[in-house]
Amino acid sequence: MDSLAFAIIAITEEATLKKKKLKVQRKILRDACNPFELNDQIFQRNFRLNKAAFKYVLDLLKQEYDPGVFSSSISLICRLAAVLRFLGEGGYQLGVGNDYEVGMAQSTFSSNLTNVLKALERRLCHLWIQLEMTETEKRQAKREFYSRASFPGVIMCVDGTHINIVAPSEEKGLYYNRKGQFSINAMLICDNNLKIRCVDARYPGSNHDSHIWNLSSAKTYFQRKYQEGDRNSWLLGDAGYPLEPWLMTPYRSAEAESAKAITTQDTAKLATL
Repeated sequence: MDSLAFAIIAITEEATLKKKKLKVQRKILRDACNPFELNDQIFQRNFRLNKAAFKYVLDLLKQEYDPGVFSSSISLICRLAAVLRFLGEGGYQLGVGNDYEVGMAQSTFSSNLTNVLKALERRLCHLWIQLEMTETEKRQAKREFYSRASFPGVIMCVDGTHINIVAPSEEKGLYYNRKGQFSINAMLICDNNLKIRCVDARYPGSNHDSHIWNLSSAKTYFQRKYQEGDRNSWLLGDAGYPLEPWLMTPYRSAEAESAKAITTQDTAKLATL
């Protein structure tokens, strides 16, 4: 019995020692964290940005720097690197948890992820995610969309995408989608260059695309543009969206080989680009 107790104590002490060593190793890695020492190819593969773009984002984050939010024990460059690595990999274990360049425990990273994403939303999103287009951009978009599917007047496309999540502890039914999974239904609008112009990820997966559209600022924007006199620019959506003067959708019951069927085919062709 004594030998068993001794073995349990020894195993516990060994596990505690390993945990302490790992903590020290991660701190050493964080203190030495300098992603810019990586070559350009590996840098971009890890963080999905080149070094110039990374520095641009880092400089914007510095405007948000608050010792009360960003602990001085972890540098801002290391925090940003961890978040970008996570976003690029789609998970903690494959990237941040085993990353020799970052070295951050999961509990620490979870807090860091929330803080950095909120800072990026405040400082970055409104600069790059905009529905407003110049007249030159509109003309270029219309030309390119027409060349792809012979559909005139289209400047952007809208669709919803389900982002799977772990089942929440409360109100699970709201997040349970028609595919039998828990998700957030995010609405995205892209232009002819596949540049994201609008994102709305506020709604649980049980919400229909049309419901999210009707409550979105994007609908208000296109409605206002239409009322101001822009009657030749359209957003293109699939059958999940309502037909509106500024939103073109496919015919639901078009006879084969008819003009409506051809239009529906053109709409589908653009919607899948």
